[in-house]
Amino acid sequence: MTNQDTAAAQPAISCRGVWQVFGADAKSKLADALDRSGTKSGGDSDVAAQILREDGLIPAVQDATFDVMPGELFVIMGLSGSGKSTIVRCISQLLQATSGEILVDGENLVEASKSRLIELRRRKLGMVFQHFGLFPHMTALENVAFPLKMQGQNKPDRLARAMEVINLVGLEGRENSYPREMSGGQRQRVGIARSLAVNPDIWFLDEPFSALDPLIRRQLQDEFINIQATLKKSIVFITHDITEALKIADRIAIMRDGKIVQIGTPTEIVLNPVDDYVREFSKDVAKGRHARVASVMRALTADDKTPDDPGLRPGMTLEAALARCISLYDPVPVHDETGKMIGVVDPAVLAAALQAEEA
Repeated sequence: MTNQDTAAAQPAISCRGVWQVFGADAKSKLADALDRSGTKSGGDSDVAAQILREDGLIPAVQDATFDVMPGELFVIMGLSGSGKSTIVRCISQLLQATSGEILVDGENLVEASKSRLIELRRRKLGMVFQHFGLFPHMTALENVAFPLKMQGQNKPDRLARAMEVINLVGLEGRENSYPREMSGGQRQRVGIARSLAVNPDIWFLDEPFSALDPLIRRQLQDEFINIQATLKKSIVFITHDITEALKIADRIAIMRDGKIVQIGTPTEIVLNPVDDYVREFSKDVAKGRHARVASVMRALTADDKTPDDPGLRPGMTLEAALARCISLYDPVPVHDETGKMIGVVDPAVLAAALQAEEA
């Protein structure tokens, strides 16, 4: 989706001033805290949150405001207890938000009836969680087809659709296996396929890969990126892993103590963290693998001379661009401890040894 398309589109999800407060009489106490702090008239929401804490309540989500555009993969990340899982449960209305608006295609879910929410979950909203929640007595095919059965689809149609999404997630040949006969990665693929069976417009994923081994996790991330490239869902993806977030996200929101502290593209999060908390997340990140040439490029001037052209593009990573530039250099000598030249090395080989594979 182009920037122009995004600007013109109505958000798939729009959160405005969303609070989730846990504790007795949370709604009225939040209203009082907002009045006393002046938050609704532009005051600092941190003051309202502190008032709530002093009153023994827990502001798990604090004045969250953001949009998710159609087809966007929006990642929310933070440390344990930051509020990231709570906010996705508010958006999906598994938790009733204490205050604020949650609009899905312009419809305020906070005001939706229970019957309307059930209809939306069956037909419009897909959810995948860390724990697979598969029915042990059903095969993979039957698990995937189950939401369609709840919609009232006939058996041939729902099994055909289930087989379609099983193939999409790379489980062809395992459709008749039971969960106990499958690996963790395969069971998670079944969970993903089940959530896709109803062809939801909006997809919520709460740390779907965090329980998996690192190699399986990377493989599923790659599969997920390929699925999203095909389906172009509007996605809210929860993770605590900055590497995962940078790999898959269009934009990232970072949360701390219930509050969103920064929203930005992977490049913006890595190169321009707003504070030490965000900086700490990305301190060990190889910035050249995530930042793009466009983020460091300047306008051409009359004094610029460009005799060599390694073929850079604005969307290239800095690492890939540097490798292209280095490829212009001839081999250089390598000396031993005595200063004797013992060989040569091609700078492009050095760059290739360090360069991450481009997606």
